[in-house]
Amino acid sequence: MLVELVDCLRAAECALLKEKCLSIKFITRWFAGFVLATSLSMVSTAQQTAPPDGTASQPQSSSAGTSGQQSNPDAKAQGAQQAPTGQAPSDKNNGSQSTSGQGKTTGTSSGTSSGTSNDRLFLALPNFLTLENAGKVPPLTTGQKFKVVARGSFDKVEFPWYGVLSGISQAENSEPGYGQGAEGYAKRYASAFADGTIENIMVGAVFPSLLHQDPRFFQTSKGGFAHRAGYAVSRIVVTRTDSGRAQFNYSEILGSALSAAISTNTYHPRAFITTRYDPTTNMLTYIHNASDRTLPNTLSVWGTQVGYDTITIVIKEFWPDVHRKMVQKHNGGDAAPVGAAKP
Repeated sequence: MLVELVDCLRAAECALLKEKCLSIKFITRWFAGFVLATSLSMVSTAQQTAPPDGTASQPQSSSAGTSGQQSNPDAKAQGAQQAPTGQAPSDKNNGSQSTSGQGKTTGTSSGTSSGTSNDRLFLALPNFLTLENAGKVPPLTTGQKFKVVARGSFDKVEFPWYGVLSGISQAENSEPGYGQGAEGYAKRYASAFADGTIENIMVGAVFPSLLHQDPRFFQTSKGGFAHRAGYAVSRIVVTRTDSGRAQFNYSEILGSALSAAISTNTYHPRAFITTRYDPTTNMLTYIHNASDRTLPNTLSVWGTQVGYDTITIVIKEFWPDVHRKMVQKHNGGDAAPVGAAKP
């Protein structure tokens, strides 16, 4: 009876400690992700070199398809003379989509559908569903919603991103049912990847398609910091329908709730018992580790996902301003307008 009481007290203590560490883990994971994204952005910025003198300016948009082939023959000839020797025409057209075009509604040769973006947060993390100064744009079809979400969820940057999150989780020994070592890390990696992918699909494709809601974030760029931050936070509960009307964001709230329920109650660890040797009593102590598949834990995961999404939307609102500052600093103070080719 005494042993059972001790086990219950230990389980309660572990549960309390887990709740206390939740906020610390939340901040730690975002800080590590920020460091990774910043490092990648610095590498990408360092690799962007200014065009040589006399280089022809790149076309502003590739949305018109072959419209670049209908330009004035004299202008084409002049551009050919100014191009570096040995550069193929196809190489000159590779820059038709400006890397500083934040959330433009034009399609690109990389397969981006019209009405989405090729933008990346910190020049690394996919930001394909954010539009800047978009105004009225056509709604996305069901196929486009699934396509753009899949493109972002399986982007090459996502793989090291989840690797960092899994490493932090293993260092904290969160969800001890996964164990340690290579096997424990692999389980945490698969779990983190599945958690993120399921939520992305539910919030960005499944529910928006069923409820005819627009999964895109329309950046405002108007007003002061407080106004813009408030607008970004409000997008968690307010979104657009496919027809352009404001509506409660069922896709975010219900989609994240369903994804939390699926992930928590299917592949996250069950309850298990471990043993620990106590040298003072020369006896083995049995420790009960609570299951992650509980309603409180599901609600905690749901709240964490909504919190992550809120922070991400706020970053999306101010990212174009940060990007312009980065480009301006890189170019020595001569920054071109966002989405426009440099002269």
